[in-house]
Amino acid sequence: MIVLVETTASSRDEAERIARLCVERGLAACANIDEVRSIYRWQGEMQEETEFRILLKTARESLDALSALIRTNHSYEEPAILALEVCGGSPSFLAWVKENSRGEGG
Repeated sequence: MIVLVETTASSRDEAERIARLCVERGLAACANIDEVRSIYRWQGEMQEETEFRILLKTARESLDALSALIRTNHSYEEPAILALEVCGGSPSFLAWVKENSRGEGG
């Protein structure tokens, strides 16, 4: 099973650092980063700011280790870490994701 993991970071540098760690350690096959505008309530106050979304593609078996790596290297007190199971897609691409997200990276 392949999982898409999404989180956000406060800066492009932080997003790139987290994404690079996940891929280097073999916990994600790849990562995409894009700039987003976030509107949310935090500690009773409305917030509105620019964040950087990280979308990671990983094997289900690596989800716990990937989530722990994100938490350890994230600046947010409570980083959003969402995991969505992939129900279909290109078989060869899904096989590539699984092969490259087994936690066997550098």
